[in-house]
Amino acid sequence: MDFEKFEKKEYFVNRELSWLKFDERVLSEARDKNLPLFDRLKFLSITASNLDEFFMVRVASLKDQVHAGYHKTDIAGMTAKEQLKEISVRTHELVHVQYNTLNRSLIPALEKAGMHLVAAHENLTEAQSVFVDRYFEDNVYPVLTPMAMDSSRPFPLIRNKTLNIGALISKKEKSDKLSKKDKTGELLFATVQVPSVLPRVVQIPSKKDGDTTVILLEEIIERNIDKLFLSYDVICAHPYRIMRNADLTIDEDEAEDLLVEIQRQLKKRQWGEVIRLEVEDTMDKKLLKELKKHLDVVDRVVYKINGPLDLTFLMKVNGLPGFDHLKYEKYVPQPAFSNGDYSNIFDKIKKHDRLLFHPYYEFTPVIEFIRQAAVDSNVLAIKQTLYRVSGNSPIIAALEQAAENGKQVTVLVELKARFDEENNIAWAKKLEKAGCHVIYGLVGLKTHSKIALVVRREEDGIKRYVHLGTGNYNDQTAKLYTDMGLLTCSDPIGEDATAVFNMLSGYSEPRKWNKLAVAPIWLKDKFLMLINREAENARQGKKARIIAKMNSLCDPKVMEALYDASAAGVKIDLIVRGICCIKAGVPGLSENISVRSIVGNFLEHSRIFYFFNDGFEDIYMGSADWMPRNLDKRVEITFPVEDPDLKKRIKDILKIQLADTLKAHIMQPDGSYEKQDLRGKVKLDSQMYFAEEARKRSAKPEDADAAISHDRVFIPIEAEESEH
Repeated sequence: MDFEKFEKKEYFVNRELSWLKFDERVLSEARDKNLPLFDRLKFLSITASNLDEFFMVRVASLKDQVHAGYHKTDIAGMTAKEQLKEISVRTHELVHVQYNTLNRSLIPALEKAGMHLVAAHENLTEAQSVFVDRYFEDNVYPVLTPMAMDSSRPFPLIRNKTLNIGALISKKEKSDKLSKKDKTGELLFATVQVPSVLPRVVQIPSKKDGDTTVILLEEIIERNIDKLFLSYDVICAHPYRIMRNADLTIDEDEAEDLLVEIQRQLKKRQWGEVIRLEVEDTMDKKLLKELKKHLDVVDRVVYKINGPLDLTFLMKVNGLPGFDHLKYEKYVPQPAFSNGDYSNIFDKIKKHDRLLFHPYYEFTPVIEFIRQAAVDSNVLAIKQTLYRVSGNSPIIAALEQAAENGKQVTVLVELKARFDEENNIAWAKKLEKAGCHVIYGLVGLKTHSKIALVVRREEDGIKRYVHLGTGNYNDQTAKLYTDMGLLTCSDPIGEDATAVFNMLSGYSEPRKWNKLAVAPIWLKDKFLMLINREAENARQGKKARIIAKMNSLCDPKVMEALYDASAAGVKIDLIVRGICCIKAGVPGLSENISVRSIVGNFLEHSRIFYFFNDGFEDIYMGSADWMPRNLDKRVEITFPVEDPDLKKRIKDILKIQLADTLKAHIMQPDGSYEKQDLRGKVKLDSQMYFAEEARKRSAKPEDADAAISHDRVFIPIEAEESEH
């Protein structure tokens, strides 16, 4: 189809600026006084962590484009240089709001709650000072490596993301050996890294019994910094932190051994171009000048901060004991099957497909699927893709055991999983040692699909069991991210699963697919066909509807197809957590498109796609967002849900999310996001709703399987109004 009329730059939002809007939505949770205090700390910490990654990858990529003389504009008509300029303005504003939130709202609230953060070592009491100095001598001093800069010692290499203390020092006058130059009081630069191997948040004695008082490690070091430079006077000392370009650029065609090349590039990540310098806003001007000169940075990349650098430490404060009453109650995932019985899992899958909904229900069925396969004498082979796994993964252990038990085990380990490369290299080597056949990803493509295949010998012949998911095989993130999965022994899906692994291991493209749609060759066309079909139905006067839930939306062709469908009269509801480059509710362009972003206690991560299809409803789930990288440059899998009970369940889930009035941020025609006006509306937090529903079902063990089928506990009026 020709969507040329929808290609105008003003019809789209710049990807990077859209991402910053997402971080603003996360920040709004930190500012929400209706949330428990310590959860607000958590959200503020997340905004800081998000921003770090944004700089290391996205800003870094734009810098690379500028250096390469790349002048092409993005879909919103902005060059890389223009984007960097606007990003600088927006990120400075964002950081300002972060620290306003911390200083004006959170710290006073913490004080009232009996949690005291000593922001400056000068504010310590005498007793606290004695404790801190002793702590420094016993625990910190032996670990530190102070470095001074002079004619014989050049400016040291400062590692990426590390917290450091910079100082200006001058030689003490008492030595007779001092040169005339030194006696003039020439200032030298010195620095010491705040060691990441030590806890950054240090608990110290409180003035009042029952209170908790903490100080940051850099303040302890700053207080005692004169002990590191005994022959010098410390004129001033201030913390600073740098962010470097950490975007891995690998020429895979030239890299004979991808494993070795990635290991080499990882070392470079520590020494990339400095793209952000964070300093205290009270930093001495001479010291700042020294840093800027030696790090080769301009004013635009300097962030002067009113408070502690690197707010990710707030996650540690959140974890301190004694404040559970100021946090959301920790949610415990509920049994996914009746009575939490996961025995004989293959028999259970054989009875009917199983829908999994994390973190509301346990991840255990996925672990048991692999674990039972590893010890089942009837299982001949296990094949699985791994993208990100936990530190002590039970799935890795089960795959090792399977190989040791003589099963044919094939694992594709994606080495290019950003910031998990080192972990994945370690796991890959471990699996190889156990006897697994390990595939190290594919040249030019990231394998992001979530699929596991178990081949089993049964009385009536070979049977294939498959798990397909929207999230990683990670038992830890499965408690924090909302994801969905399907356990099935459908023959057509089993055949497709075999074809996927044959494609990954032997580059053999199947002649056709039964049920699965796979990127990068077939998936985009599939989605475009499904969207265009709704548009055609609308043009014929039929009811047409699309509901799509994903993490990001920025593929130009998909967005143009959605604009076309909207113009044809298709009602389109998009639930997009992060980047969204489409514009919603714009007269003459997208009146029929709504966009909402749900930011709650769990990270929304599932991808669900609903198409009305003239009453023959199609529902798909999968690993892919509607982004060029997912649809054109990755191996992704989208799979249909065909069981009527499961389809009803997913429709109900989408209904509830569309009815969310507390955690949903609604996109406005100007691209901004607003929370809904609650007047006259039912207060509904969709995540809390699903958690409560799961608890109710687990309280009735006989109905636990109904967690994937039967009627809802409660459907708000708003949900009914958005009938499919």
